[in-house]
Amino acid sequence: MSSPNEWEGADEKPAEGEEADHSTGQESNTSLPNESPSGEEEEEVEQVDTDTESIADDLEEQDNTEEYPNEEKSPEKEEKKISETFFYSYEDLYSRPFVTEDSGIPVNLLTLKYSFGYDCIRSVNLMVLDSQSLLYVAGNQVVILDLKTKSQSYLRSSSGGGIGFIAAHPTKQYFAVGEKGEKPNLIIYDYPSLRPYRILRGGTKKGYVFADFNHTGTLLASIGSSPDYMLTIWDWKQEKIVLRSKAFSQDVYRVTFSPGNEEQLTTAGVGHIRFWKMAYTFTGLKLQGALGRFGKTAVTDIIGYVELPDGKVVSGAEWGNLLLWEGGLIKVELCRAGCKPCHNGPVSQIVLDEGELITVGKDGFIREWNFEAIDTADSVDETGLLEMEPINELHVGGNVSLSFMSKIHDCGQPFWYAQDANGKIWKLDLTFSNTTRDPECLCTFHSGKIEAMSVSPVTYLMATTALDRSVRIYDFVSNCQQSEIQFKQGGTALTWAPHVVNPKGSLIAVGFEDGVVRIIEVYDPKGLPTLAEWPNMGNAAIKLKQAFKPHTTVVTALAYDQNGDVLTTGSKDKTVFFFAVKDEYKPIGFIYAPGPVQALQWSPPSHVVSMLLILCENGYVLQVPAPLLEKQDTASTYHIKNLPIQYFHFYSIKSRIKLEEEIALREKKKQEKEKARLERIMQLQEMEKEMEEEEPEEEEPLPSIYIPEEPSPILCGFYSAPGKFWLSLGGYDSGFLYHCAFSSNEHQEDPENQQDEPFEVIPIEDTDNNPIHQISFSTSRLLMFCGMQNGALRVYPLRDKELSVNALKEYWSFNVHDNDYGQIRGICCSHDDRFLITCGGDGNIFTFNILYPEDVHIELKAKIPPPRRGLEKEKAAEDIQDPNACNIEEVKQKKEYERIMREAEDKKNKKRKELAALRQEFLSLLQKNQELPKHMQLQKEQYEMDRRIFEELNRQTAQRIQLVEKELAWEHEKHLIGLQKLQNWFRDSLEFDTVVVRAIQSNHQISTYRLPAVSENYYQDKEHPSWKKIVLEQAWKKEEIKETISDKKPRTVKVKADKLKPKVQKPATRFIESKREQIRRIVEKSDKEKAKIMKRKEEWEKLYKSKPSEDYEDPRDVQAIKEAQENMGCYKLKTDTDYKVPQDKHMNTKKKTMQLASLEMLIYKKKENMNKQIISLRDIKVSVIEEIKCLLQELKSVQAALDLSEHLPLPPVPQLHPDETPEKRFEYDRDILLKFQERKAAEAKLQKQLEETPSFGTFRHILKASCEEAGSLQQTASSLTVRRASSVVIEQQKDFVIEKSEPSEMELEILKKEKIKKLYLQETLINKINTLVINFDAELRFLRHKKLQLDVQMKHADLNYITWLEELLILKNTEEKENLLQGQIDTLHSELEAMQSKLNSYLAPMEDKKSEIVKLQECEKALYASFWASLGENNEFAHFLTKVLKKKFKSIKKQVETDEKAESEEESDQESSLGSDEDSESEDEILDISVCPKNCDKALFQNTIQLREKRLDIKEALVREKKVAAKLRKEYNVLFEKAKSVESSLNTAEKELDIVQWNKQQQLNDLYVVVPLKLHQVEYFNGEIPKDFSQALVFTNQSLKYLQKRVVDLRNEKIMQREIFKKAQQQYKQLVRDKKEMEITIRCLEEKCSRLMMLKFGHVVDFEAVQARPFNVRLEELGLQIIEKEYAHSQEIKEHEKRILDLQQKLMMLTKENTIKARQLNQLCLEKQQLETKLDSLKDDLGVEFQGPRTADVKEKARMESQLKHLAHDEAILREEINLLSRKDGHVIEQLSLVTRNSRFLRPSSPQDLETPHETFPVHTPQTVTSSSNVP
Repeated sequence: MSSPNEWEGADEKPAEGEEADHSTGQESNTSLPNESPSGEEEEEVEQVDTDTESIADDLEEQDNTEEYPNEEKSPEKEEKKISETFFYSYEDLYSRPFVTEDSGIPVNLLTLKYSFGYDCIRSVNLMVLDSQSLLYVAGNQVVILDLKTKSQSYLRSSSGGGIGFIAAHPTKQYFAVGEKGEKPNLIIYDYPSLRPYRILRGGTKKGYVFADFNHTGTLLASIGSSPDYMLTIWDWKQEKIVLRSKAFSQDVYRVTFSPGNEEQLTTAGVGHIRFWKMAYTFTGLKLQGALGRFGKTAVTDIIGYVELPDGKVVSGAEWGNLLLWEGGLIKVELCRAGCKPCHNGPVSQIVLDEGELITVGKDGFIREWNFEAIDTADSVDETGLLEMEPINELHVGGNVSLSFMSKIHDCGQPFWYAQDANGKIWKLDLTFSNTTRDPECLCTFHSGKIEAMSVSPVTYLMATTALDRSVRIYDFVSNCQQSEIQFKQGGTALTWAPHVVNPKGSLIAVGFEDGVVRIIEVYDPKGLPTLAEWPNMGNAAIKLKQAFKPHTTVVTALAYDQNGDVLTTGSKDKTVFFFAVKDEYKPIGFIYAPGPVQALQWSPPSHVVSMLLILCENGYVLQVPAPLLEKQDTASTYHIKNLPIQYFHFYSIKSRIKLEEEIALREKKKQEKEKARLERIMQLQEMEKEMEEEEPEEEEPLPSIYIPEEPSPILCGFYSAPGKFWLSLGGYDSGFLYHCAFSSNEHQEDPENQQDEPFEVIPIEDTDNNPIHQISFSTSRLLMFCGMQNGALRVYPLRDKELSVNALKEYWSFNVHDNDYGQIRGICCSHDDRFLITCGGDGNIFTFNILYPEDVHIELKAKIPPPRRGLEKEKAAEDIQDPNACNIEEVKQKKEYERIMREAEDKKNKKRKELAALRQEFLSLLQKNQELPKHMQLQKEQYEMDRRIFEELNRQTAQRIQLVEKELAWEHEKHLIGLQKLQNWFRDSLEFDTVVVRAIQSNHQISTYRLPAVSENYYQDKEHPSWKKIVLEQAWKKEEIKETISDKKPRTVKVKADKLKPKVQKPATRFIESKREQIRRIVEKSDKEKAKIMKRKEEWEKLYKSKPSEDYEDPRDVQAIKEAQENMGCYKLKTDTDYKVPQDKHMNTKKKTMQLASLEMLIYKKKENMNKQIISLRDIKVSVIEEIKCLLQELKSVQAALDLSEHLPLPPVPQLHPDETPEKRFEYDRDILLKFQERKAAEAKLQKQLEETPSFGTFRHILKASCEEAGSLQQTASSLTVRRASSVVIEQQKDFVIEKSEPSEMELEILKKEKIKKLYLQETLINKINTLVINFDAELRFLRHKKLQLDVQMKHADLNYITWLEELLILKNTEEKENLLQGQIDTLHSELEAMQSKLNSYLAPMEDKKSEIVKLQECEKALYASFWASLGENNEFAHFLTKVLKKKFKSIKKQVETDEKAESEEESDQESSLGSDEDSESEDEILDISVCPKNCDKALFQNTIQLREKRLDIKEALVREKKVAAKLRKEYNVLFEKAKSVESSLNTAEKELDIVQWNKQQQLNDLYVVVPLKLHQVEYFNGEIPKDFSQALVFTNQSLKYLQKRVVDLRNEKIMQREIFKKAQQQYKQLVRDKKEMEITIRCLEEKCSRLMMLKFGHVVDFEAVQARPFNVRLEELGLQIIEKEYAHSQEIKEHEKRILDLQQKLMMLTKENTIKARQLNQLCLEKQQLETKLDSLKDDLGVEFQGPRTADVKEKARMESQLKHLAHDEAILREEINLLSRKDGHVIEQLSLVTRNSRFLRPSSPQDLETPHETFPVHTPQTVTSSSNVP
């Protein structure tokens, strides 16, 4: 590698030793600072001392040169600069693959072909240097993507440790690449040559995170990653470190230079922002860093920020708001209106571009803000928030998360390229105009790590999936993405169906994170017959063929068996599912695994039996054969229970291997030492010397065997032979490949108790902390590809196709993916072993060419599978959208459960039928009971109660209650109104009543202020009622709520039910609504465009109108200057004779009234606050009393277990005094009122009796005493009973104790401990009670002290109130005169303003006339100039022609003479000089103007005549304009004089008003004002303090300090204003320059726009007219009406059809019912026939006693005949009903009802019929028929 210090000449090249010394010296001078303080120290501004590098040395060398000019510089000290044209060689710089020495593996075994991925999660991974190319980091490469051709070129990292960042130079000529690794380099590349220009070394230890060039591009600031977080500032062109310091103790995201001051920097990162400044100190140039303090704002990670030109910094917060920093503190937090955040998520970038502040958010929004408003923003309240709305905003897309933007100009227009964290690169137009382009997506990639990848078995296609919910198909030969499909969940596993399953190679199985497996089909859409002729059809299409859900969580593995008959899926839910591979995948069953499934692999075709290898994360390996679909019983479950499973539980042997290696190493060292000792002995023997005895060395103990508590995870594995397999593990057991085998024992023990060890181990170089995650083989199995954790790719050549220790010693390694998070997730070879593809956790996908011995230049092409026959006719497969849907087994279990429930329901129905039969039997028994004689029948009231009786009684009671309430309603309302009046008069007038809170142990007390309610005139905040009103309203409304709650409940339920009904809209209605909405939107859009155009025109007009003139001065500045001139340096007293009351301090009656009201409100609020504190103290006392009661109860229970001698006195229970709860006097309920009524009646009765007796007074005392005695006796009696009861209990206890035997020593010890415990508890409880009392009394005394202070303040306020009231009286006396003068002044002001407006209206015409006169004079001068030019030189007729030109006609001359008399004195001297010849003309001289003299040019003469006529016309116009101007001037002067008089009158009135104000002020000064002062508040400057303070001045100390401070502030302000003025001048010059440039730009753009319009349209087009194009609303509305009519007619047709169906259903039901009745009639007829047969069969000779007619028989026969008639009648009615129902007209219901009415009259009434319930329809129920057909 060539050195940067090389020069073009060979003699000037330094020696290698000198160069090394220089670098060493530079490294030794660099000392790292201490770590930044953490915790509270971070809040203070820190001064961080950094190293002074080469700049200080340069200064010292310059000083030495000046001091010793004759001394020659030594070549060692002479500093050589790097040439501007020097470049490094890229071939010597970039990192190459590692190849084991002497292995014979070619270095170019794999060559990078293309990169399909994009690391979009990296915060800043996009750089734009021109409009044609994009640069981004992909693993260990920087990819340069050509946007037009999509071709890529690459820059490799120099170390192979990865790339940390890329950054562009301001000139876009260079870009910096910061690498990662041990002592990484920071390389500056030239663009577009891509040659390494500079290499910066020693900036950090492990890796670079970010870097930024300063505005001029001379310096570079870089930030390192963990562990040093080093901030380094470089002179990058000379490869020197200028300054360095540790930036922070946590991750730092960004560093930037300030655009306005290159000596200031800013860094930000995790929970911090830091402001840096380069400053010269006594030790040299240093970096000083100040941490930003968040204050009240929550600490946040800062990603995006920007420095403003004035030094402020705007940063984003995690919650989306903007923070404005100034001086290391947050000045204000910015949010949108309604406290909405500026972005819904973190602010990732803030850009200040051309005076516009742009924020980029993770929510997909880009917002533009008012820069000036943000720069001058300040907080308005204590929250520190300031609401602000953005000027413009752009929503890039719905699923967009923007991370970074970069600007570039394309064809003169600015564009932004944006990085989307969701895997896209956008091209954005942020001009925010009518011609702004929509966001354009340039590239799309996977977002985040690639979860799975697979390659087609027949062509050059690959499929990938990731958690971004997409599956993508790539053609890795033509380097393009063919197709993409999106799903609802992210993909986690993927495999391409092998050739035996699908020879076309079109099927892919994809597993997802919700447990779903989808079979998708890839095909060429051009092969479909319906789409073959489409010109823009894509290359590939993806269709969902089948979706099923075998698992509940993430699918981790998919595998097809060697025959392609079975698909196996594994998941983290510890299950493995088998599917039969057919045209439609059918589930075979599943087995449980002992851990989450990591990988699945079927045995290769070389194995006889197809076996599945299952690898679990927790160290288990399973082997199972392929199950057959025919042999599985899946009726109730898919769980396969009879499948033979072999287990292998990995047991760690790494510690034992390490121990054996240590033992072997020690043995080797011992042998070497023994050999050396023997050689030394032989040498000593030859020298005849004695051997000294050596002390034996103590050996260190061997390390113990270590087995990790958690098993190491299995990362990957593969079969080596039947029953044998290789494993790669992570964690502790990494670093080896383990050869394992399943046990041959058929009866294996529990897998959890197994400890299986591998039988062979192969160590893998450099994999202890970098395990192998993926292993793949080439098709020929001659190459083994390994994917490492650090993103490296290893290739092991296998000569004998088997693994061995020697075979794995030689390998080829290449760092491809990111070394930190780019773990390789998949490795695949193409079907012909020409290409290798890798994917990693960094989102990158790389394709490599595998070195081929044959010709590699064969043109290859990926063939997309053709579509299946009939594919276009197939319906879309049903997808599983719900992530919580049941899996296959759960669906099966659910079906099984439903089957069981269905069987149970059938059993229930069977039981119901049995119960119905029993019920029918019971009814028949009831009927038999009715047939019995009455004296034998069971009555119904014996087993059934009729509820209607009780309902009737309750109804009557309720009616009586309502009647009584109505009778007492008037009295109730009368008393209620009286109560309300009393409360309004006595209670509502008080806001607070007097509440006295007393101390418990002392006599201290505190009382509330008796606070009347504030009047409505002074009460401003009416929306917040007082606490008392709220309580009273709640109390009054409580009863109303109770009464109305029962009525409201059903109504509320009904309303809720109505709300819960879904509003179903039919498709046609939705279509009509959508069309109407579309029309409305189009109309609104048109209206908005028109309004926008009009608004823009108005804004332009307003802007132009508001444009100030050149000599414009801000009125506020003028007024401020005037006030400063009047009041600066003058502090006038109100008692001075020249004191003038300022306008803002004018006091009138209204202001003073408001002042009094505010004071009254302040007094009220202070007292209210104190009252609330006292009330809360009263509540504390209540709670203390309750707690004391509870403690006393507990204390009594403790003392009950102690002797009386050991009892401590119980503390008294505090009581509440009546004046502490005055509100209880007004609390009452019904019971209290009734007792009060009884007591009053008893007292009245007793009073009446006592008045009748003579000794009334003595009896009253006796009665009172007797009552007291009775009360005391009752108390003593109760106490005696309690004592007796307690004594009885004690005696019983004593007896019980006596009866017991004497306690043992152990029991006595236990009793003693219990007694001690009880005594301690007694003392603790008493102390706790005393503590509560003491604390409460202390609180009361403290509050009492505060109230005394408040009393003093209230006295002061009352005194102030009196003073202000006296001032109000004075103001009222002077108000009338003051108002009169003020009215005059206002009138004069209005008059003066009107006159001023008139004067201003005269100025414009006067200026116009003046300009017209000047134009006419210029025309006259031009005429004379043209005349003299026509004469030429030495013209002999010049005098004659001049007289002809100046000659006037007589008529004109008279007119001119009259006009000249009226001419004003403002006639110009030039006019008089021009017309002087005319005045000097002699009237007698007569010229013939019509005759041309001889020898005179006639053309010249005619020209002179014409010029004379023009001159006379100009003269006439000039005279006319001067007359008009003179008239305007005269009117202006008259009006000006009037304005002067009005102004003088106004000044006089103002002086009179000032006199009135001064007199009023003097009256106010004469008032006595009470000002309580203490002695330390009095200060006297002239000796001792006088006794009389009448001449003293009451002046606050704060005001005095303010005046002293103001003097200093004014000086500083003067200096600051001068600086501001200088800056303003510079800014003004810059704005003038910018204005000129903008005018040029606008002119160019207008010309370009016109040119483009002419090219495109042929003429200039008005785009505003195009935008405001009218929209035919009427036509669209008519179309909608047609659709609505058609829809209404279709709805009517549907209703009629539905009605017909309903009527048919009713007809069918009636037919069924009548069929049942016909069957019943048939049954009755059969019974009748049987009865007749039975009667006929009776014999006549049964006995003599039965011969002859009997009365009973006759009656029975008559009854049977009548019953037969009824049956015949019923049969006729039924036949009539059947005939009616057989009709199809609409009168069935009416005739049935008629028949029913007729049948009611014809049916006989019997007791049985009355008791049997009847249905309303149909007429005859089965019960009725049955009852009428009973037989005896």
